[in-house]
Amino acid sequence: MEVRAIAKYVRVQPRKVRIIADEVRGKNALHTVSLLRYHTGKGAKALHQVLVSAMANAQENHGLSPEQLKIATIFIDEGPRLKRMQARAMGRGNRIIKKTSHITVVVEDYEVQKAVKPHGTKAKPRPTFAAPTRRKSRGAGKAAEVAEVAVEEPTLVVEAAPVAVAEAPVEVVSEAPATEETTTTEPTEEVASVEAEASDEKGAE
Repeated sequence: MEVRAIAKYVRVQPRKVRIIADEVRGKNALHTVSLLRYHTGKGAKALHQVLVSAMANAQENHGLSPEQLKIATIFIDEGPRLKRMQARAMGRGNRIIKKTSHITVVVEDYEVQKAVKPHGTKAKPRPTFAAPTRRKSRGAGKAAEVAEVAVEEPTLVVEAAPVAVAEAPVEVVSEAPATEETTTTEPTEEVASVEAEASDEKGAE
C-alpha cells in the first residue's frame, strides 16, 4: 500500500531539494528521518517535514507500522517564481527570482526479510576454556631461530670429538710393528760390525 504527503509552495530551490532526495530514495523511512534530522543541506529540513507527514498518514489512516515503511518515490516539482527587483545605478534595476518547490513523498510498506546464511557455511567452533596463547611477534620469532642455531652448534662439536679419539689408538697399533722391525734390524748390523772387528784383530795377531 502506498501513502503520500505533499507540501506546496515551499520557499526552497528545487535543485537543492533534488540533491537530498537522490541520497535517500529507496531507503527505510524511519532510518531516513534520523538522517535528514541532522543533515546540513538547505532542502533537508523541508524534505524531513514531508516525510514525517507521510509516515504519520500511513500510521493513522491505514494502521501501518513505521518500521515497515520505505520511500517508494520522491517528486520535486518547481512552483511559481516570485519576482523581486534590486535597484541599480542610473535608475536601472536587476530582477531577482525566488523559486519555490512542490515536494511529494510516497511511502509503501514492505516485509523485512531476515538475513539468510548462504548454503555450505560451516558452523562456528564452540568456545574453549583454555588460556589464550599470545601471538609471537616477528622480532621474537627471529630471536628464537638464532637461539636454536646457537644451541645446535656445540652439539655438533661434541659428537665429532669421540670419533677422533677412537681413531687415534688404531693408528698407534698399526705403527707398532714397524718400530719393532727397526729395533730388530739395528742390533744385527752392530753385531756384524763387532764380529768383523774381532776377526781383524785375530788376523793381526
